[in-house]
Amino acid sequence: MVKVIASSVRKGNVLDVDGKLYVVLTAQNFHPGKGTPVTQVDMRRISDGVKVSERYRTTEQVERAFVEDREHTFLYEDGEGFHFMNPESYDQVVMSAEDIGDGKAFLQEGMAVILSIHEGIAIAIELPRHVTLEITETEPTTKGQTASSSYKPAMLSNGLRTLVPPHIQAGTRVVIATEDTSYVERAKD
Repeated sequence: MVKVIASSVRKGNVLDVDGKLYVVLTAQNFHPGKGTPVTQVDMRRISDGVKVSERYRTTEQVERAFVEDREHTFLYEDGEGFHFMNPESYDQVVMSAEDIGDGKAFLQEGMAVILSIHEGIAIAIELPRHVTLEITETEPTTKGQTASSSYKPAMLSNGLRTLVPPHIQAGTRVVIATEDTSYVERAKD
């Protein structure tokens, strides 16, 4: 176990709270004008999947559990779950849809991800920061819209919705941020 200050906790970290392991789903630091800054941490207990929310003073110490972060390649999804392979040892690991969470929509065959392994069990996944997806449908551009104006809604090839600039049309490949499904840029391929 390693003690760290609460403000350094990030999504995907594994914390040991009262002898139980929790994976961090979100971590936000709040600095009110008056009072003590706090870190709001939403976590999921690994043993049974129960979600909890905790508030710590930003300078308070929390215990990070020792986990091994290893690169794995996403292979496929079936009734068992999501299958990943260690490219060095060719060992395969299966994770459930609940363990992966909302990130499952971004998984593509052959994608390199970082899995957090604790005592031989994959407990958390870290996706690449950006993925390239295709726009399947979007509204046509209205005449008179300027390039710096508002964004328009679009449907991605993985079924998620995002907002894109007016000049992006259906069939265009774009780079999307996995953290918040926001448009980054047009794909360069």
